[in-house]
Amino acid sequence: MLAMSSMINAQVQTDSLKDQPARSDFVFHLKGDVVTNYIWRGLNLGHVSLQPEMSLSWKGLCLKAWGNTGLSDSKDSREIDLTLSYEIGGLSFGVIDYWTDGNDNRFFYYKNDSTGHSFEGFVSYNFGPVIASWQTYFAGADFQEDSGKRAFSSYFEVAAPFRFVTCNWNAAMGFVPWKSDYYNTNGFRLINVSLRATKEIKISQTFSLPIFGQLVANPNEQSLYFIFGFTLKAL
Repeated sequence: MLAMSSMINAQVQTDSLKDQPARSDFVFHLKGDVVTNYIWRGLNLGHVSLQPEMSLSWKGLCLKAWGNTGLSDSKDSREIDLTLSYEIGGLSFGVIDYWTDGNDNRFFYYKNDSTGHSFEGFVSYNFGPVIASWQTYFAGADFQEDSGKRAFSSYFEVAAPFRFVTCNWNAAMGFVPWKSDYYNTNGFRLINVSLRATKEIKISQTFSLPIFGQLVANPNEQSLYFIFGFTLKAL
């Protein structure tokens, strides 16, 4: 009887497992932002824009595609960024291939003289209250115009996410450590001071719409921007 009971229990468990969806270590995300201005690291890169993103993750390894298309100005350049990263604990590192059609509209063109690609390595660490990150261009279209030498343009940022008054907030400060034509700096400069608030608006029981507002200042260029946007999430 004990053996028969064990066999019956095993069969019930097997049938129950058949009814459950297959588990996978892969995670897929798809979303898109609509923003009033495309501001990145304190730089004004475009007007009203659509910014789609999709990613596939597996055990800390992530492959992501991100894009930007101008909606209000035909002169805004198109952009596609491909990221390969790995995360373990609070440490994250990887490589990003940025491409825009400002220099050349051929995606598969990699000659340094006029390529639209710039390759950047990055590392970041989540300390809990703050997240610190460092990014450096190491290949592609990143040169000093006066000397023609590679600039190794770099950017260091400290960000502090927090929750306050029913919103998710993120405060950040970003610096350029040395001369860079890309960031329009002659040396160490503060180029990004930003504060962003995000709130989800519940539309129905199964759908909510995240909206966000962001103030961005670039002290190096004496610029201030106010951005509004919303996010559509498919997965």
